Amino acid sequence: MKVLFIGGTGLISSACTRLAIAQGIDLVLLNRGNHADIPAGATSLVADIRDPEATAQALAGHQFVVVVDWVAYTPADIERDLALFESNTRQYIFISSASAYQRPVGAYLITEDTPLANPFWDYSRNKIACEDRLMRAYRESGFPITIVRPSLTYGDSQIPLVVNSWQLPYTIVARMRQGKPVIVPGDGTSLWPITHNSDFAKGFVGLLGHQQAIGNAFHITTDEVLTWDQHYAAVAAAIGVKADIVHIASDFIAACLPDMRGSLLGDKTVSVVFDNSKIKRFVPDFCATTPFARGVGQAVAWFEADPARQRIDTAADQQWDRLIEAYQAGLRSAVAAFR
Repeated sequence: MKVLFIGGTGLISSACTRLAIAQGIDLVLLNRGNHADIPAGATSLVADIRDPEATAQALAGHQFVVVVDWVAYTPADIERDLALFESNTRQYIFISSASAYQRPVGAYLITEDTPLANPFWDYSRNKIACEDRLMRAYRESGFPITIVRPSLTYGDSQIPLVVNSWQLPYTIVARMRQGKPVIVPGDGTSLWPITHNSDFAKGFVGLLGHQQAIGNAFHITTDEVLTWDQHYAAVAAAIGVKADIVHIASDFIAACLPDMRGSLLGDKTVSVVFDNSKIKRFVPDFCATTPFARGVGQAVAWFEADPARQRIDTAADQQWDRLIEAYQAGLRSAVAAFR
């Protein structure tokens, strides 16, 4: 089975790339040509998907059973892909986001039938618009769409805590090692599943070429659901310290750090649990087997195996210090006002 990944070397997609190759899939990666990221067993096509002419030249002569676009974010990206692949694949998989589900949630248990609506985050609204366009193409012309909605997913190169630097994730580990306080939104009891990329890959690769998945949407997450306090405690335990947690209301955080508003209020503020029954029906072998404590321990070990990986987001670190100081000053003032 010949499969095209547009991208395929990112945090989530790289695990799917490895598993697809291990299962004997004839995998082709289309990207801008960083050959250091191309694993053995995959074929590389060099082109920037945003350059239609170069992409058409790179794809000339190729026919694919499945096309997966890991880097489509806007309806314009979808229009491009429809033009490229309408007659060149039997299945097109769009990587959406579980943040597209209704926020604020109407019910804590999320299924694929949960409404899509997110007033807080442009990223999520764009994903919803992409889904709408693809489903219209499926209804009107039979374009063979499958939609996959990852939630918060990590691997060895990520420490996926709600208030951390996504670009330089060792920052939170450094804070904990220094004994500095770390921020958890709300009271720390919100429930959240965090999925290891190797577990996500099991469900995802099982959908490749699955003709009954056409016209369907799936989320793929772990069934392990922990509180945010428990996630922070697991990271602290992995480095042999105890986390000094400061609980701050999400609205307060978003007001002080507006760049966090989308990902916080539009995704991680409230308890969310995903019902994985559908992916298990379609891919019976799917089972998430990496508990967060083990997976994040592997991630910490990866960072600490090479000092070059232990870079710190100084600007974010300083922002968190200012936020904690402002919160604690306000708390002291409020307590004094009531005495």
